Amino acid sequence: MRFSLTQCALAGGFILATSVSALAADNLQRARELTANYLLVDTHIDVPYRLHDHWEDVTQATEKGEFDYPRAVAGGLNLPFMSIYTPPSAELDGSAYNLANNLIDQVEAIVARAPDKFGIAATPAEAEQQVAAGKIAMALGMENGAPIAGDLDKLRHFRKRGVSYITLAHGLSNHISDSSYDDIRFWNGLSPFGAELVQAMNRLGVMVDISHLSDAAAAQAIALSTVPVIASHSSMRKFTPDFERNLDDKLTKALAERDGVVLINFGSSFITREANAYFKTYGEAADAYAERYGVDEHASEMEAFEADYRSKQAFPFATVSDVADHIDHVVKIAGIDHVGLGSDFDGVGDSLPVGLKDVSTYPNLVAELLDRRYSEADIEKLLGGNLMRVWEAVVAGATAPVN
Repeated sequence: MRFSLTQCALAGGFILATSVSALAADNLQRARELTANYLLVDTHIDVPYRLHDHWEDVTQATEKGEFDYPRAVAGGLNLPFMSIYTPPSAELDGSAYNLANNLIDQVEAIVARAPDKFGIAATPAEAEQQVAAGKIAMALGMENGAPIAGDLDKLRHFRKRGVSYITLAHGLSNHISDSSYDDIRFWNGLSPFGAELVQAMNRLGVMVDISHLSDAAAAQAIALSTVPVIASHSSMRKFTPDFERNLDDKLTKALAERDGVVLINFGSSFITREANAYFKTYGEAADAYAERYGVDEHASEMEAFEADYRSKQAFPFATVSDVADHIDHVVKIAGIDHVGLGSDFDGVGDSLPVGLKDVSTYPNLVAELLDRRYSEADIEKLLGGNLMRVWEAVVAGATAPVN
């Protein structure tokens, strides 16, 4: 039987598509094996604040959110850093200290309900012990230094409670540092107390986190710290040029030169220019609506406004490939030893990329990296090895007892 050129081309296309599909399936299966076999660390998951607003038992499967025990096991997640997040308003009204303690209580309650599934890890050694015992080790990262309230005794208090990193500021400049989101820059970088705090964190073995900081503040923190620093949930500004919240190449290289690590945020607005622009336009519209009708930003009316806005203007979700592009860029300019994962699950709303919607989906990203010819050793580093190296260095560099 003879075939036309068109038939041959179609047959060839079918064979190629089948081969590509088979390769993708093989990579996904291998990715699942790698995430099951290697330590997987995610440095930023907003479970405590999520439960503060809408409680669910995350020791079981949950209807909402992006983290629960069954999905974490499915994704291979061993060591999530639970974000102890306090909004900028909590510094203004003086509630940050109490809120942070309540959120730590929330994490302790999760462990108390399921001590066979979870533990709290205040050091790398504790994390490794818990993972070896078959548990998910929960570390604590404080997002926003507002609860410190200018008092180094409060820093010591939170270290005793298990806090292992502090993001010095959040959406507004505070008493510690200028924020990348805030047009008002009180300090042109770190405040005098902020500089003192960085040194105290070094002494106590608490990682300094430069996510959310202005460029000047981030550069000062990197230069001032005697141990490596982290960016717990930031991506690359190369892909979002007008978004200071992401790290530019200069800061990324400076962080790497001090042996630090940037942990890639998965939120679509951190990943692509299109999603970032959408969020800016939506934010302006939401602010105008809230001001016009006197509605609080967290009110149910704003949820309805967002749903209506999205129904008229579809959100441009990023993809797994887009996230991998950020990892590629860090590797290109700083090396494989300086990148990891800081998803911001439960913290970026309905903006997560297609294929990375919750903690069960890490293998999809690993499969993409395998397709890009990342080695098994490379993947082991970015899944958790790099962050553990930094955490161990920070703890080893501590010179003051916690007690």
